[in-house]
Amino acid sequence: MTITANSQLPNVFSQNLESITSKTDGLLPTLGAELVYTQDGAGRYLTFHWQHSELLGLNTEKIVEELNQTQTFAPVDKVNYVERLHRILTSLVPERFQCWFSYHQELFELDLVISPIMPSLGTTATTVLVMGRLVQATLNKKQARVASKTPTQIELALRSQQHQKLVNRITRNIRRTLDLDIIWQQTVDSLGKALRLERCIICPYQPSSSKVKVKAEYRQPELRSMLGLEIDVASEPAFAQALTTLEPVVMEVPGCTESGRQKTLVVATCYQDQANGLVALNWQDECYTLTESELELAKEAADQLGTAIAHATLYEELEVARQKAEEASRLKSEFLANVSHEIRTPLNGMIGFLKLILEGMADDPDEQNQFLAEAHNLSIHLLNIINDILDIAKIEAGKMELTYAPVKLNELFSDVESFMRPQAEMRNLSFRMQMPATSDEIIVQSNYQRLLQVMLNLLGNAIKFTHEGGVTVSADLVLKKSKLQDQQFPGLVRVRVADTGIGVSLDKQDKLFQLFSQVDGSRTRQYGGTGLGLAISQNLVEAMGGEVHFYSLGEGLGSTVTFTVPLYQQPVMVSSTDSDSTDSAVSDSGVFSPL
Repeated sequence: MTITANSQLPNVFSQNLESITSKTDGLLPTLGAELVYTQDGAGRYLTFHWQHSELLGLNTEKIVEELNQTQTFAPVDKVNYVERLHRILTSLVPERFQCWFSYHQELFELDLVISPIMPSLGTTATTVLVMGRLVQATLNKKQARVASKTPTQIELALRSQQHQKLVNRITRNIRRTLDLDIIWQQTVDSLGKALRLERCIICPYQPSSSKVKVKAEYRQPELRSMLGLEIDVASEPAFAQALTTLEPVVMEVPGCTESGRQKTLVVATCYQDQANGLVALNWQDECYTLTESELELAKEAADQLGTAIAHATLYEELEVARQKAEEASRLKSEFLANVSHEIRTPLNGMIGFLKLILEGMADDPDEQNQFLAEAHNLSIHLLNIINDILDIAKIEAGKMELTYAPVKLNELFSDVESFMRPQAEMRNLSFRMQMPATSDEIIVQSNYQRLLQVMLNLLGNAIKFTHEGGVTVSADLVLKKSKLQDQQFPGLVRVRVADTGIGVSLDKQDKLFQLFSQVDGSRTRQYGGTGLGLAISQNLVEAMGGEVHFYSLGEGLGSTVTFTVPLYQQPVMVSSTDSDSTDSAVSDSGVFSPL
C-alpha cells in the first residue's frame, strides 16, 4: 500500500507528535494492514498495532512505551533503516522494501511500505506511517543451535498461513491440466521447495499390486534419485499404514545421515475412500515438529491430489475408449468398402455370363454349359461371402447357437479333401492330409457344419496366400481333459494347417483375429476376400470348446494355424511297431502328446 501526497492522512494527523499519537491510536487497526505503526525520524515508535502482538507477549496497552524503552522489536540493521527514514522524510516519496526485525530469540522478515505523513504548508515532515506484513519468522542463527525445537505461537501461525497457501497453489496447478505426469511433478516440486525438504516422492497405487513405483521426485542435489524405483509396500510399514488408515503417518529414521535424524511423512492420496497413490516427504529432524493442523493440511493436499489422479485416470480411460471407438469405426468403414467390392465382383460375373447366354452369344451347348458353370461357381462364392457376413452379425449380437454331436474325424477330413485338393492342384501346390495312427475311429464332440466351415476357411487362406510349395493338414491327440457344456471329455484333437506361403510379420500377427481388422488392406484387395475368415474361425472354435493359434516366423516364411476340439472318446492307439509305415503325428510311445 502506498500513501501519496493526495492522501487524506494530512486531515487525520496534526502538526505535532502529541496530537498524531492521540488521533491515530484507534485508527491503525482499521487501515486493514497486518502491521501498522508510526515513527519519528529517529525511529522512535509513536503508535503501534500488529495482529501478532499478543503472540509475542507484548502488552497492547503500553506497547509503545515498552518498545521504545527495551528496543526489543527493532530493525537488525538499524543504521540503514534510520537513513531510509530520513530519505523518505526529505523526499516525501514513499518506499517499499523488505527488512529483518529482531525480537528476543526470533527474527522476522517484514514487507514494509513507509510513507511520510504530509505536514501542513511551510513545515517539515517529521513522521512516517509504516504498513506491512510478516513474510517469515525464524530463530536467531546464534541461538538456533541451543534453542528448543518446539515452535513458538507466532511461528505456528506463520507456518499455517504458508501451508494453506501451498495447498491452494497445488490445487490451482492440479486444475490446470489432466496430464498425470505434470500433476505429479508440479506437486513434488511445490512441496519440496516450499517446505525445504530433503526429498519428496509420489507413487501411484493399484490395490491389485503389492508394489508401488516412484513416478515423480523432488530431491536435494547430493541425494541419489529414486525415480522409477519399485517399492514393496509390505517392506515399508509407514506405506502400509497410510494405505490402510488413509491417515498421515510420521516416521522417524534415526542415524540415517551425518547431520542427524530424519523424519518422513507418508500420506495416501485417495478418491471416494479408495487409496490411489502415496506421497512421502523427507526432512531433517532439526527443522521442526509437525502439528496436528499441519497434518490436516497434508491430508487435504493429498485428497486434492487423489481426486486429480482419479479424474485424470478416468479421462485417460475415456480417451482410450474414444480412440478405440474411432479405430473400430474406421475398420468397419474399410471392411464395408472391401465387402462391397467382394460382393460386386462375383455378382457382375454372374450377370455377365447369364447375359451372354440370354443373348445367344454361346457358340455351342458346351460353351453355354461352361458359362452356366462359371455363373454357378460365382454364385457359390457370393453365397460364402454373405454367409460370412451373417455369421459375423450373429457373433457380434451373441446369437450364434450351436448344436453338438459326435463327429468322425476321418469323414470330416475326407470331405475337406474333396473340396480343397482340386483348388490346390489348380495352383500347382502339393496337398497332404495326415491322421493319427489309431486302431479305431477318432471321434470329436463338435458341430459338423461349423467344423467343416473352420477347416475350409483355414485351408482357403492357406491356398490363396501360397504361390509355391504346398499345404499340409495334420491332426494329433492331446493329453488334456476338456469341458464343453458342463460335460467332461478325455482329451483334445489338435488340427494343424501349415503352408509355405507369404507368411505374416511378427508385428502384425495380433491383428489377424480382430473383427474388421486386416493385416494389410492393400493385400486383401490384391488377394480378394473379406478378411473375416480367421475371426469367424476363432469364434466358432472357442464356441466349440477349443482354441485357435497362429504361428509365422515372418514374411515369406509360411504360416501355421492350429485349433483344438474336444475328443469324444479316447481311441486305441496303434503301437509304434504296427505303424512304422504309417505317416503319423503321434509320438513313438503311442500315447497322447502333451500341449
